[in-house]
Amino acid sequence: MPKRFTPFEPQPAPAALPDALPDPFHEGPPHPLAARAAAALQRELVEASDPREGKMWGVLVALAPDGTVGWLRAFSGQLGGEWHAPGCAPPLFGPEARAQVEVPGERHVAGLVAAREALTKSPTWGEIRDALAGHDARAAASQAEMRERHQSNRAARHAARAQATDPAALAALDAASRADKAERRHRDAALAAERAPLAAAAAELDAALGALDEARRVDCADLMRRIHDTYLVQNALGEATPLRALYAPAEPPSGAGDCAAPKLLAAALVLGWRPVALTEFWWGPPPPSGLRLHGVHAPACRGKCGPLLPFLLRGVPVAWDAPRPAAPPDDAGGLRVVHEDPWLVVVDKPSGLLSVPGRGAHLQDSVLTRLRARFPHATGPLLVHRLDQDTSGLLLAALDAETHVALQRLFLEHTITKTYVAWVDGEVSVDAGEAGEIALPLRGDPDDRPRQLVDPLHGAAALTEWRVEARRGERTRLSLRPRTGRTHQLRVHLAHPAGLGAPIVGDRLYGRGGPERLMLHAAELRFTHPRTGEAVCVRSEAPF
Repeated sequence: MPKRFTPFEPQPAPAALPDALPDPFHEGPPHPLAARAAAALQRELVEASDPREGKMWGVLVALAPDGTVGWLRAFSGQLGGEWHAPGCAPPLFGPEARAQVEVPGERHVAGLVAAREALTKSPTWGEIRDALAGHDARAAASQAEMRERHQSNRAARHAARAQATDPAALAALDAASRADKAERRHRDAALAAERAPLAAAAAELDAALGALDEARRVDCADLMRRIHDTYLVQNALGEATPLRALYAPAEPPSGAGDCAAPKLLAAALVLGWRPVALTEFWWGPPPPSGLRLHGVHAPACRGKCGPLLPFLLRGVPVAWDAPRPAAPPDDAGGLRVVHEDPWLVVVDKPSGLLSVPGRGAHLQDSVLTRLRARFPHATGPLLVHRLDQDTSGLLLAALDAETHVALQRLFLEHTITKTYVAWVDGEVSVDAGEAGEIALPLRGDPDDRPRQLVDPLHGAAALTEWRVEARRGERTRLSLRPRTGRTHQLRVHLAHPAGLGAPIVGDRLYGRGGPERLMLHAAELRFTHPRTGEAVCVRSEAPF
C-alpha cells in the first residue's frame, strides 16, 4: 500500500460501508467512518501541526482493490509554503509544468511591483505631491480670506444701500460689488494657472502608475490561466479534462483544484480505489475572516469545487443529497398566520422552509408559494423581507403592490424593529457585559457561497444590538436587534471573534452544526402600519 494510505485497525465490518459515497457538499455531520479517520488525523496533528497556521484538512475513506479499508489525508492549498508533504495526497498539477510557468511569471509580476514601488518612492513623485498639496493649502487659505472679506463688504454695502438715496452713491456701491466679483474671477484664474502644471505632472505620474497596475492585473490573470492549464483532471471513467474547461466560459476561481477534497478523490481514483466517505475540517487558528472553528467539520465549498467534484465522481456511486423535506404546514392554509388585515399579513415561518423558491423543481415549496396559494388575489411581490431556511419566526408580506412599496420604505428607513432570540455556543464573557453592539462590515464570499465574510475594506456596514437573556451551562440565550439587514448578519456577528465569538447553536456554516436545528427565531416585529398609521406589534414565542 502507498505510504499515504492508512488502513483501519481493526477493519470495519462490510455493513459499515455505505453503498454510495455520501454527498461531499452535505452540510450535516460526516459519515461515521469519515469521522473516525478525521479523529485519527487530528490526533496526529496535535503533535505535528504548526500552531501558528490554520489549515483546512481532509480525509477520504477508500476501499482498496484487495478489500482493505483505509483513509488518505490532504490539506488545502499549501502547507508551510509547500505543495507536497509526506503522507498527503499530491496536488492536481504537474510540479515541473507549473514551475516552468509560475517561476518566470511571478518574476515578471514582481518586476512590475518593484517598478511601481520605485515610482512612488522617487524624489520626483514626492516633490510633485508636496508642491501640489502646498499649493492647494495656500489656495484654500487665500480663497477663504477673500470669501470672508467679500462677505463683510457685501454686508456693508447692504447696510449702505438701505440708507443711500443719491444715485452716484448707489452706482459706487454697484461698482464695488463688481470689483469684488472681478477680484474673485482673477484670483480663481491665477490659482488655476499656478495649479495646472503641477496637476499635469501629477496626472502623468498617476497615468504611469495606472499603466503599471493594469499591466500587473492583465499579467496576473494571464499567469493564473496558464497555471490552471497545468491542472489535468481525470475521473473514475478515465475521462480527462483541463481544469479550466470545467468552469468555462468563466475562469476558475483562485485556488480551484487546490482544496483537500479534489486532491483526495483524484489520488484515490488514479489508484483505482473506491471512495467511501469524505470530510474536511479546520485545524488551528482561525483564518483572517475568523469564521472557521478549530476541529469543526465543513462540507466541500461549492464556489471552488462545485463544477470539479461532480466531474471527478463520474462513474462513482454517489448519494447526492435529496432536498431536505419541507416543513409541514401548520394549518390548512399552509402557514400559521399571526396577523392579517386587508393590506398585509404576518406569518410564522417554521425552520426548514424556504422563504422564496429555490432553483429546481424540488425547491419550489416556500413561504412565497404558500402565500400565493392562500391569497390568490394578492398583487405585487408579497414578501417584504426574508429569513434563512433554518431560521424560524415572523415574516411580513404585503397583499398589494402599494403596501409593499410602503413597507419596503419603512425597512430602508430602519423604522421597522425586528427582534430575534438565539441560543449561542459559549458563555458570553462577563467582560463583554450584558448588552452591547457589534459593528462588523460584511460581504459575500464568492468562492464559497452562501458564506459571508467580515471585510472592513469592501464590506457593507452592518450593526447588531444584543442583550443577554439567560445563561445555561456553556450556552447563552440572547435577544438580538439587527439595525441593518445583511445576509447572515446575526450568524456572522455572533460567531466572529471580533463579535461575540459565540456561534449560534446548530449553525452549520459558522458554528459546530450538530443534530439540533439552528437556534435562531424572529420573535417580534414592530412598525407603524403604512395604511392606517396605527402601531403594530406582533410576537411569536421561540420554539426552543
